[in-house]
Amino acid sequence: MEGSCGGGGGGGAGQMAAWQGRVGATNIGRLRHGKTSSSSSSSAAVAARGGGVTAWHLRVFAGVVGVMGCLLLVASLMMSAVHQVQFRNAAISRSFRGLQELKQNSVRTEEAEQIMHPRLLQMATSVVTKNESDSDSVKFSLWEEPYKQARKWKPCAAKHSLPDEVPEENNNGFILISANGGLNQQRVAVCNAVVVAALLNATLVLPRFLYSSVWKDTSQFGDIYQEDYFVNYMKSDVHIVKDLPPHLQSLDLEAIGSQITDMDISKEAAPSEFIKAVLPILQQNGVVHFLGFGNRLGFDSVPVHLQRLRCRCNFHALKFVPEIQRAGSLLVQRLRRAGAMRTEMDKQLFGSNMLDVPALLAGGEPSRYLALHMRFEEDMVAYSLCDFGGGDAEREELQAYRETHFPTLAMRLRNTSVSPEEQRSLGRCPLTPEEAGLVLTALGYDRGTFIYVAGSQIYGGAARLRPLTRLFPNLVTKEDVLSSAELAPFKNFSSRLAALDFIACASADVFAVTDSGSQLSSLVSGYRVYHGRGRAPTLHPNRKRYAQILGEEEGIGWGGFERRVRNMVEEYKRVSARPRGRSVYRQPRTPGCMCRAAGDGSVDF
Repeated sequence: MEGSCGGGGGGGAGQMAAWQGRVGATNIGRLRHGKTSSSSSSSAAVAARGGGVTAWHLRVFAGVVGVMGCLLLVASLMMSAVHQVQFRNAAISRSFRGLQELKQNSVRTEEAEQIMHPRLLQMATSVVTKNESDSDSVKFSLWEEPYKQARKWKPCAAKHSLPDEVPEENNNGFILISANGGLNQQRVAVCNAVVVAALLNATLVLPRFLYSSVWKDTSQFGDIYQEDYFVNYMKSDVHIVKDLPPHLQSLDLEAIGSQITDMDISKEAAPSEFIKAVLPILQQNGVVHFLGFGNRLGFDSVPVHLQRLRCRCNFHALKFVPEIQRAGSLLVQRLRRAGAMRTEMDKQLFGSNMLDVPALLAGGEPSRYLALHMRFEEDMVAYSLCDFGGGDAEREELQAYRETHFPTLAMRLRNTSVSPEEQRSLGRCPLTPEEAGLVLTALGYDRGTFIYVAGSQIYGGAARLRPLTRLFPNLVTKEDVLSSAELAPFKNFSSRLAALDFIACASADVFAVTDSGSQLSSLVSGYRVYHGRGRAPTLHPNRKRYAQILGEEEGIGWGGFERRVRNMVEEYKRVSARPRGRSVYRQPRTPGCMCRAAGDGSVDF
């Protein structure tokens, strides 16, 4: 605090001195314009003594103001520090500012814990405390990437061999997309559209985002991503404009046959299908509108130079707007209990908008945190067609949700039966908070582990979440870490809030996935592989194998459960190139996207 309140060049001290100077000047001015002595015979000594008293009063006044200023500065900084630690010191199982607002409107009023695996949960409750006594080497391994081979893979998509700007001659027209889904589905659609535009030698119009009855967000591309940065970064690969030219804006694209829906293009189609089915329409009408564009472009059939465009788009060109970057920076720094670290991940996520929050907390190293994507919201639970122990009331509630939000699925269920048990055995059921807690306990995380929960609208509310908080009480969401005022600009915009979850998960020391089908989990996992430099581990349970383990829980002890869970998670951590059929966004170790360093310092695949 001496640097701030003492003499010298500190910004706060300089401002205080200037303020004191203004105060002094004001008072001197008042003295000059005040009443003068009526006695013309006052001696020079008296005048000098009066001037000395006046100067002494000014010095005392300035000193008092300086002390008060320092005290106010200290109080302000201490309040900032208190806000940074309050969410850590509060027992989330008691306060739940972010987590207990999850299902207040549920038709069920039952407040008891909803437990599906009581025997395992009882054993885990005892084990999670014992994990605290593990050796430092065991604890260290929980937070590290186990395979050094991961550090040999380097990002390569920033490189390109094309001219500074793609030429516009021989351009076949304009491609417009209206992407459906939430933030992460739309992100995939944007990067796939970049590839299709390059494939068809077309100009891409900045993507539009469709309104969803599930996500209820009116945000458009420029509300989430930096438009100019995106256009400029990709200009050597594909020409991008913000709007259609006026002569095309008035066209009824559906009437002239230029509207392409997801029914018109196969899921994960090969580039040849776009050339055969879409290019003739584009050349004839000068414009094509892809409506929906969900997962329409495949992976294995895409040539390397186009695969590179996907990675350039996803890992480099799409930067969140400054408002999201600053809020995400504040979120991460409070989770770490540290100021700006400037890691490679920080540079990619925040750029020049990384806030430098003063770290007034005692203790040397930044705190570690685990990010858990708890994809157990009502839409996922309803769509999975699984049972989660809630009986008839749960089944009726989820069916009503499907009737409203997934009418096609609800209609299909009237004509066919789906076995929840079979769905679970096939690994199609999202993990419950209880099942996620059992995995983390089996891996060795202790009761004090600090966990950030993304996807906070947990179906079933506090009753469903309580088995997890019994094991790991230090759970927070963005609503616990950021104040209401700090979150106010993002309120009612689910995609912008999801961007904060993306940032917190990407920046975490460890990221734990509970649903392999989730786009956020997929994109964050890939982002950590690409920018994590081999130091960003991800925990990824195999839901099919986990269902088998849980199905045999009555016949195994904790030791057997622990061993099988660790083997299951360990298999996913093994470092390898992208397997055939897998997403480049999730597994970017693939030609055109990442390169593997050879022993002589060169790179190959």
